[in-house]
Amino acid sequence: MVPYRGRLALRIARLVLALACATAYVRTVGFGQNWVTALIAAYTVYSLGSVFAVRYESPVAAATAIVADATYFAIWTWQAPGDWQPALACGYLLGSTVLLHDLVRAGITFVAALFIALILPPGRNGNLVWTVVASGGAAAAVGLYKRYLEERMSTTLRHNVMIRSQSQLAREAERQRIAADFHDGPLQSFISFQMRLEVIRKLMLRDTEAGTRELQQLQELCQSQVADLRSFVRSMRPADEGMGLAASLSRMAELFQRDTGISTTFSSVDLHDPADTEVSLEVLQIVREALNNVQKHSSATRVAISAARADQNLQISVEDNGEGFPFTGTFSLEELELLRLGPTSIKRRVKVLGGDLALESGPGRGSKLAIRVPL
Repeated sequence: MVPYRGRLALRIARLVLALACATAYVRTVGFGQNWVTALIAAYTVYSLGSVFAVRYESPVAAATAIVADATYFAIWTWQAPGDWQPALACGYLLGSTVLLHDLVRAGITFVAALFIALILPPGRNGNLVWTVVASGGAAAAVGLYKRYLEERMSTTLRHNVMIRSQSQLAREAERQRIAADFHDGPLQSFISFQMRLEVIRKLMLRDTEAGTRELQQLQELCQSQVADLRSFVRSMRPADEGMGLAASLSRMAELFQRDTGISTTFSSVDLHDPADTEVSLEVLQIVREALNNVQKHSSATRVAISAARADQNLQISVEDNGEGFPFTGTFSLEELELLRLGPTSIKRRVKVLGGDLALESGPGRGSKLAIRVPL
């Protein structure tokens, strides 16, 4: 749809055209009391009124405009004192129609204008026919381009709706993951801490020595709780600004080892940052969740993280020597989806990136998560 300023410009152009043609007619023919003068005056008044009524657009007003412009063009094809008036009227008729209406109405208007030009007496219609054809060709090109832009806009709007929907689902899934992680981690530590405090209070009334031992154990629990909270907060933190993917992964491994006491190493080969920053952020979040799973479930003492670039793919692996998953073998992403095995959040993120993963596990023999992401 043409915006307000565009419609206003078209109506001002119509008024200028009406005034110019009316002035030329009066100077050439005179201001006689005939039907041509009356129609020219009526069209001029209509053009002036439409400028002030541009905000009140309706289907009836649009249809009236086409009829009025076509009638005005027909008048000038028969009564114009020169050749320029019909040419300008034709150009405005076809131009305004194709800008304000669809190609079907523009095509009907073009056929009508061509018919009017063709039925003129011989000697008068030659130039006008070519003018109509040229104006119609230009209008057709503008109309096709307009339709192309409208289709692209419609496609873009649909994509935006889909992206917003996917973003909303991703945010909801992330909130659920955060809530689950908080419930399984820091919240459980706080509950345990509260229960142990109650036990210590009762013990101190009966046995001071036993209460002291419980206090020592509570201190160890407190240290574990601090590590859990640090890990939880760090898992919510985006990548460090100014650091590349390799540096961020190395920093992540260093902090994980410091917070958990689990020996963690990182190695990289020919690793360059992906062109899309979102890919790096998703990869970092995948590794964070893998390390979080190692800390919570594996009882591992060693973790090895590696990253490399092979062809047009980014390959990441996280391997530990813990208890492993409750299944044996190597499974692909499709197999894990069918069997409903493996970390759900990591599988979802890998699918969003269009990548693949392989999960190798053996109870009591650790696990290895290998991820491939296209660049």
